[in-house]
Amino acid sequence: MSRDGVTIFLGGDVMTGRGIDQIQKHPSDPNLCEAWARSALEYLDLAEQKNGAIPRSVDPGYIWGDALGALDEAGPAVRIINLETAVTDRGDPWPNKGIHYRMHPDNLDSITIAKIDCCVLANNHILDWSLPGLVQTLNSLEEVGLVGVGAGNDVTAAEAPLVIDVPGGRRVVILALGMASSGIPETWAAETGRSGVAFSRTLSSAEVDSVAARVATVASPGDLVVASIHWGPNWGYQVSSSHWRFARALIDRAGVHLVHGHSSHHLLGMEVYRGRLILYGCGDLVNDYEGIRGHEDYRPDLGFLYLVTVDPTAGQLLQLELVPVRRRRFRLALASAEERNWLKTTLTHAGKPMGTSIEATGEGRLFLRW
Repeated sequence: MSRDGVTIFLGGDVMTGRGIDQIQKHPSDPNLCEAWARSALEYLDLAEQKNGAIPRSVDPGYIWGDALGALDEAGPAVRIINLETAVTDRGDPWPNKGIHYRMHPDNLDSITIAKIDCCVLANNHILDWSLPGLVQTLNSLEEVGLVGVGAGNDVTAAEAPLVIDVPGGRRVVILALGMASSGIPETWAAETGRSGVAFSRTLSSAEVDSVAARVATVASPGDLVVASIHWGPNWGYQVSSSHWRFARALIDRAGVHLVHGHSSHHLLGMEVYRGRLILYGCGDLVNDYEGIRGHEDYRPDLGFLYLVTVDPTAGQLLQLELVPVRRRRFRLALASAEERNWLKTTLTHAGKPMGTSIEATGEGRLFLRW
């Protein structure tokens, strides 16, 4: 909680399966069902070839590196990430799916160490190990005190918003939905009597009404409402016109104050619409992609910790601080001056059509301007 508003930390995709899981104290069976890799250890080898040796059996905070101190210094009232991996040691790989992420349940201390309040689960990897894997994921999160949103044992549970109390008598309401454009199979949609994710089949007016109805079931005047959406392709700066229309409609008609978009492997431009923040793509925060070639121009090794400060009365954006970080040897570090400048230039260009830019202070801090 800042002096003038409620500060929320938003993270992009946290992909702690595969290579990341292998360096933890309790690695899963490394065997994979991918066409291009048969063992998760191959991703570890790629990363080491690029950036040097990576320790094994690491402490829970290793993957977060400098991010832990930056988050504690900022002191956000709520911490939200998109947890893009199944947390399971059982289940069969979902058939005809190219990639299957999983983290061993005993490695969940790598998430709790970051004091995460909400794990968004409506994404395209949460059912990689089929329904038994999802059920164990939900149970494993609950056992360590982590709360998920966007997946559940039936459609009612999957679509239910999460309510978090914050200092000052305020509440943050979080709801999540995933879309086919991010690679979520439609067969993953939760239904009556069947586990799955909160799945949005269209970006229609009816879907906006559905979100509004979900918000109305729990939200009260003065609550801050976050819509966390897994949508869009992995690469490319172009934001779909259907995405910006849907995001704006959520603000206009569904009572949403903040749109937390993710799925893109790199950072996308940002918009402030009617004083409310829309993050179209937060990029990956944690992954095992070091050494994988093909998209270096996007600098996917760079990311942000999004520290969003919102007026708790009107829901208007007061400040967005962007803490730039770099992934190397499967660990986050604060970005260098050159990397901060690249992010500033690139995200200013990406945000220009939306009326936003990135400003750097003398201390090397980055903020959104609109």
